[in-house]
Amino acid sequence: MGTHIKSAADIAAMRVAGKLASEVLDYITPFVLPGVTTGKLDELCHNYMVDVQSTIPAPLNYSPGGHSPYPKSICTSVNHQVCHGIPGDRVLKSGDIVNLDITVIKDGYHGDTSRMFEVGNVPKHIQRLCKVTYECMWRGIRAVKAGAHLGDIGHAIQVYAESSGYSVVREFCGHGIGTVFHEDPQVLHYGRPGTGLKLKAGMIFTIEPMINAGQAKIRQLADGWTIVTADHSPSAQWEHTILVTEEGFEVLTVSDGTPAPA
Repeated sequence: MGTHIKSAADIAAMRVAGKLASEVLDYITPFVLPGVTTGKLDELCHNYMVDVQSTIPAPLNYSPGGHSPYPKSICTSVNHQVCHGIPGDRVLKSGDIVNLDITVIKDGYHGDTSRMFEVGNVPKHIQRLCKVTYECMWRGIRAVKAGAHLGDIGHAIQVYAESSGYSVVREFCGHGIGTVFHEDPQVLHYGRPGTGLKLKAGMIFTIEPMINAGQAKIRQLADGWTIVTADHSPSAQWEHTILVTEEGFEVLTVSDGTPAPA
């Protein structure tokens, strides 16, 4: 497993890409309303990325390991969809939750982030799931510093999620990122303190816990991409891209509309 230590020039470019990815979420926020289709959200984000930002939507036609190419520019995962939901004709209704996952490429560098959106009047117990998942991400982020271990991040997330009555998806994880969309290290959202790769200043990776209201078990839909909870329980996810520093961390996916830290 490589550490992929980034240079000062890499880090500067990743700050730009991260901010641009976050700004896509700022832009799309007013459009996430009852009655909109996930396909319309994808179209709006695509046009903003290409025409306004001059960025490339990284998911579009992404095909890792011989996988069928992803057909859209963003991921829209609704309710019990855990991740990689493909935008289409689905109409959002009041009470839904949706994760919008954005990755842009700017000057060869990837910016990757996601947020949960509550559509209309969402039940309190579903609001709690979204809130706890956000707090899980931040507990993981705050475990980041040079000399810490990947297991410290996963442990912080797992303990808080499970103590809140939820489960952690294990098949998907955070990842190193830079000029490559997904690179080492893999950042698990569960684990034991003091285990795993030791963090070094200059590493950049995502922290993106997927937390289920029910059981952790998942399955893939026939489209080859969309992941759902096996028990049909709601799932939530938040994601930031993080730089390891000597003193701690820097969140690279920050813009004017980024929610405040938990």
